[in-house]
Amino acid sequence: MALEITDANFEELVMKSDKPVLIDFWAEWCGPCRMVGPIVEELSKDYEGKAVVGKVNVDTNPNISMNFGIRNIPTILFFKNGQVVDKQVGAVPKANLVAKLDAQL
Repeated sequence: MALEITDANFEELVMKSDKPVLIDFWAEWCGPCRMVGPIVEELSKDYEGKAVVGKVNVDTNPNISMNFGIRNIPTILFFKNGQVVDKQVGAVPKANLVAKLDAQL
């Protein structure tokens, strides 16, 4: 299951991670987010032990969203060594996200 990333645990789970990190910025009211959600859950299982896969609810964690300039959701950010290394805005097929995550491994 994808980790719930919050303002409180972001530093520990993302910035200090020794593995690549995929974060899905989403909200309950967002239709395209509901399309991407199951894909993110699949990725969390597929990459268990190889990458950190998490979700940030933009409504309950505004600080992270503001810090990274998230204006549209779903937005997926890819981190490596605490830095944003790639970004995907909007709903896309699983293969697109797999390619971007594999590039960070």
